[in-house]
Amino acid sequence: MKIKHSKYKNTGILFELLVRQIASDTVSGKDSAAIAIVKKYFGKTELTKEHKLYQALITSKALTEGKAESLINSVLDISSRLNKTALRKEKYNIIKEIRNHYDIEEFFKAKISNYTQYAAVSNLIEAHGSLEFIEPSQVIDNKVTLLEHITRKEVNVEDVKDRVLEEYSKMDSGTRILAYKMLLEKFNEKYGDLTPAQKSVLKEYINNVTNTVKLREFVNEQFSQINKTLTELIPTVTDKTTQIKLAEVATLLQPLDKTQNVKDENIVSLLQYHQLIAELKAIK
Repeated sequence: MKIKHSKYKNTGILFELLVRQIASDTVSGKDSAAIAIVKKYFGKTELTKEHKLYQALITSKALTEGKAESLINSVLDISSRLNKTALRKEKYNIIKEIRNHYDIEEFFKAKISNYTQYAAVSNLIEAHGSLEFIEPSQVIDNKVTLLEHITRKEVNVEDVKDRVLEEYSKMDSGTRILAYKMLLEKFNEKYGDLTPAQKSVLKEYINNVTNTVKLREFVNEQFSQINKTLTELIPTVTDKTTQIKLAEVATLLQPLDKTQNVKDENIVSLLQYHQLIAELKAIK
């Protein structure tokens, strides 16, 4: 499922446009119906609570990437505790009242300077509270948008992608399929078609991602097997410099201890080692 952003449902945009309407009506010497609407819906309401979450992200000062991510995650966690039924009702009613007093098309035509960031907040909040499977790439894009807005600098998209993938992998089995899909696509983009050994690694990953002990045992067995295979293949390489480099690579295959959990980077490393072995066998 891919979320389609709606200005009509975006609490941050609704508030900003109402404030602008008040200013416009005042300058024109009109009695502003927007004043009553703001007082009614941005008092002690769920809309007010959600608006504060928008403002926490939109108006935040420049933070480090780690603090920015913590802020985003905190906002999303708080958003999930809002009364969704009351919030939907309030949004329906506020649009109804705006429509009663203003031309709704003209009202929403005004340009919003932080529209992209407002849309990112709305999409992430909806994704976080959705029971549907949300397209992971959309979550990544929206997180990158907010991280760059809050940190005031570019962020590494691949790092964000890895963190989102890790979040998905901790969820239920259905969601883990998406994590598997993302990891598969990520690897295929860089290395092409998967070998049977690589497919076996990914299959084990998705089946046991929540069974940390079994997955760790599998990874350690793989490291041991790959080390043995590399040791056997190194003498078949004619170039001495390449032999030395391969021997160094083999020493990097250290088993995980009992306190370590398997990370995405461990799985990617396994895929890379199997790719190396396949290439060495092809040369042989």
